[in-house]
Amino acid sequence: MRILGINAIFHDPAAALVMDGDVIAAAEEERFSRRKHGKRPVPFSAWELPELAAAWCLEHAGLRPEDLDGVAYSYDPRLVRPGQGGLDDRWEDLRTTYAHRAPHFLATALPGLDPAQVRFVPHHIAHAASAGLAAPYRESAVLVCDGRGEAVSHLAGHYRDGELTVLASQELPHSLGLMYEDLTQHLGFLRSSDEYKVMAMASYGEPRFLREFRELVQTSGDGGFRVEPIDWSAYAKPLAKGDRWTADHADLAASVQTRLEEVLLELARWLHDRTGARHLTMAGGVALNCVANTRLLAEGPFEDVWVQPAAGDSGTALGGALHLARAFGDPVAPMPGADLGRSWTDEEIGAWLDVARVPYERPADVAAAVAAELAADRIVAWFQGRAEYGPRALGRRSLLAHPGRPRNTERLNDVKGREQFRPVAPMVLADRAGQIFGRGPAVSPYMLFVHDVRPEWLDRLPAVVHVDGTARIQTVDRGRDPLLARLLEEFEARTGLPVLVNTSLNTAGRPMVDDPRDALECFGSAPVDVLVLGSHVVRRGAVFAG
Repeated sequence: MRILGINAIFHDPAAALVMDGDVIAAAEEERFSRRKHGKRPVPFSAWELPELAAAWCLEHAGLRPEDLDGVAYSYDPRLVRPGQGGLDDRWEDLRTTYAHRAPHFLATALPGLDPAQVRFVPHHIAHAASAGLAAPYRESAVLVCDGRGEAVSHLAGHYRDGELTVLASQELPHSLGLMYEDLTQHLGFLRSSDEYKVMAMASYGEPRFLREFRELVQTSGDGGFRVEPIDWSAYAKPLAKGDRWTADHADLAASVQTRLEEVLLELARWLHDRTGARHLTMAGGVALNCVANTRLLAEGPFEDVWVQPAAGDSGTALGGALHLARAFGDPVAPMPGADLGRSWTDEEIGAWLDVARVPYERPADVAAAVAAELAADRIVAWFQGRAEYGPRALGRRSLLAHPGRPRNTERLNDVKGREQFRPVAPMVLADRAGQIFGRGPAVSPYMLFVHDVRPEWLDRLPAVVHVDGTARIQTVDRGRDPLLARLLEEFEARTGLPVLVNTSLNTAGRPMVDDPRDALECFGSAPVDVLVLGSHVVRRGAVFAG
């Protein structure tokens, strides 16, 4: 069966293609439209169809819209209850009407598509499938937490041989995700977008208000929880964008972060008691909280925790497609990795550079040549292979730097135009990670957990150590990514450091770079020293000479 998955209801519009149970392609619309998270002025920010991403998925597989056996739309408007949960949502009726009409909108965007092929998949079922069906397990407990779906904000279930049993869900307005979004907005950041900034800020504070938040946010003993109304101003004054934050703001962030971790632990223990499963799989925007994920792994009852790399709403496109494929009887295979987007051959990249009249070199050994640049403390934009699906740069569209130079955290934050309190992350070969980093999974290919940096490495890797002594690492597998592995080896041969700084290749407010034109534009507008496109090396001095 050929199944297209679509997310186009709250934010992060995306498309994914599953054929005969195999994940073929997945991409977020922002990579094509260049609008981060699909953001447009309210109310239209929530309902952008992923026209370009869907068309690319079909083109990649050599399909036409009429070739599809089904389209999964990751929201079911029939589950919405008017005035549900007391949420103040001025756009609920319009959102529901839009969702009902989505099959016809999709048929317009993809000429040849039969609207009758579109199936509504409940939002949290799609999230759950993106974890339980995409993970490499035949059986797992599954935990979904986000802001909201049609009528709930959470799902706890059990996958066995591709079949999901839902064990609990939490009705709105109680929502861990909406609570964290409210805090994000109170601290002057963009809600449904900048929650990771709150997580970073929490490391600078103490959970001084934890006792109060233990009263405000409580589990209910039946797999759910309650979140009471919160007067954020009672703890710290609201911030506007760009305002300086204080110790009160950091302490508030730390208090909410700690209580979130505690509640997730309680939910996980309840779920383990009901399932006895060895593995926990997770999705939903809350699952992008890598600090909470690490605590779940360290203190929770499960042997391991697997998190969907596109855990936010973009991942529901993939989950919806997997769920529908399973409903049609296809055996579903685990996702092969997060590199599911567009790519270009060396010949195509060379043609781009020639047309743009950009001078470049093609060294015989690109890994060795780039390692020498990094060892000389140059910042490198690294563009290789298929683009990542989800918010993390995983060595396909990355900015790389020397981890032993303390100033490189500041340099990279300046390149990206972002707050200086935010950390950058290390990449390391999987078979070396245990020597350098403690606490956390031995293998972490999707950068969704934090690890303690071992004491003997703290002073050697200052650029990747956060204020709390941790790092959000990406482990690199030699077999799956041989070029990146060789780059790490060549860099270590020159510096004695088996780690590189890795952050996403983009600037503030812009989506991650996706195609060669994006890469050239970013290189031209940011203080990056070297751009590597496949086997092509572009140096700033050569491009801007004279």
